[in-house]
Amino acid sequence: MNGKRSDNQLLLAFAEESAGEARPVAVQEIETFTAGCATEHPVTSDTDMMEVICKPENVNRAYGQVVANKGSAGVDGRTVHQLRDHLKVHWPSIREQLLSGTYRPMPVRRVEIPKPDGGVRKLGIPTVLDRLIQQAILQVLTPMWDPTFSAYSYGFRPGRRAHQAVAQAQAYIAEGRTWVVDLDLEKFFDRVNHDRLMARLASRIADKRLLRLIRAYLNAGVMENGLVSPTTEGTPQGGPLSPLLSNIVLDELDQELERRSHAFVRYADDCNVYVRSEKAGQRVMRSVSDFITRKLKLKVNESKSAVDRPSRRKFLGFTIAEGAKPQRRIAPKALKRLRAKVRELTRRTRGVDARRIVSDLTVYLRGWVGYFGFCETPWELRDLDGWIRRRLRAVAWKHWKRGPTRCRELMRRGIPREDAVNAAWRFHNPWRASRSIAVSKALPTTLWDRLGLLRLYQP
Repeated sequence: MNGKRSDNQLLLAFAEESAGEARPVAVQEIETFTAGCATEHPVTSDTDMMEVICKPENVNRAYGQVVANKGSAGVDGRTVHQLRDHLKVHWPSIREQLLSGTYRPMPVRRVEIPKPDGGVRKLGIPTVLDRLIQQAILQVLTPMWDPTFSAYSYGFRPGRRAHQAVAQAQAYIAEGRTWVVDLDLEKFFDRVNHDRLMARLASRIADKRLLRLIRAYLNAGVMENGLVSPTTEGTPQGGPLSPLLSNIVLDELDQELERRSHAFVRYADDCNVYVRSEKAGQRVMRSVSDFITRKLKLKVNESKSAVDRPSRRKFLGFTIAEGAKPQRRIAPKALKRLRAKVRELTRRTRGVDARRIVSDLTVYLRGWVGYFGFCETPWELRDLDGWIRRRLRAVAWKHWKRGPTRCRELMRRGIPREDAVNAAWRFHNPWRASRSIAVSKALPTTLWDRLGLLRLYQP
């Protein structure tokens, strides 16, 4: 039977897609709003870092990054789309405040997002103007600090990613370090000690204006339910500068681990130390926890930290099975979250057509497999592909509703009349019907390929 005709018939079997869906608006070309802002104060020494930060080319690059990142408005309600017009009028005075050391940032807006494992993560969303200034600072400080960070630190660093951290952990296990000290820092971003952080910044930054500005960002406060609360510790997640500041804080931990010759890998506040025995692991857990508490003024979450086999611990969404050749596997919780999301997107009561369901699935699956495709268990991906297609067949069966319609749709797709009648009147449960031979043949893998469904496993 003609494939295109089958596709169209399948689409008609689903409810109509809602009309009038908003289309993405093209991002307008970024305009240089700093034109005409000459550098009044030439950069002559380390005390002139604010002049470097305020250079037109640096600020324009920061503006482009803030616009590309999008994000929601801060406490002033201004969006990234309104930022350009605001800067065209006010940038000269803002720049003068930055150079004179009189600029004062606004409080961040508290936002709570659910964590995959339960609970909420509290974010602090700065205003778009403060995001621009933080990004401009970040672009100047990163080349100064990043080259000095540990080779075993992978989070929030240019040219580094989570996959590299997982591969490094795998290499340690291949060397025979088959026990892991999994350290979880309790509410790390909320408990960073400001005085210690500023002391480390002052060891390399001579410009007092920049130090005061960073301190002002740390102490800007948080607005929640219309009330502003002061912040005396922590680096609110949500601003461009926070990841670098967190790495500066935890670089002290990295240096200590290297001094002790430990085999470790750190990604943001996830830190694993790999050892050869459980006894060594317990010893490392005690000594490193003491250093974190006593020296860094942070707290180890004892309920989430453990000394265990890597196959029983999750690191950045993966587990690593020990053996002659350690193997990266997708962590069970990551698989559970995927299945929950697919179930949500393939609800049999969504009321949208097949192309919309497949399109939504593909958008999600593309990001998921872009990360978890790094696993070394292709059979898991193949099983997930089969399960997803079965979910889609169940949706089609549900939307065909009655026996006569189901029989007719199966016959249109080349199923013999006797088999179509048998399936249509036998399988009332869509999930049971989705695994039947008749439905599988009527809605084969090639159909979903033509509709654009992304396969997780690509042989």
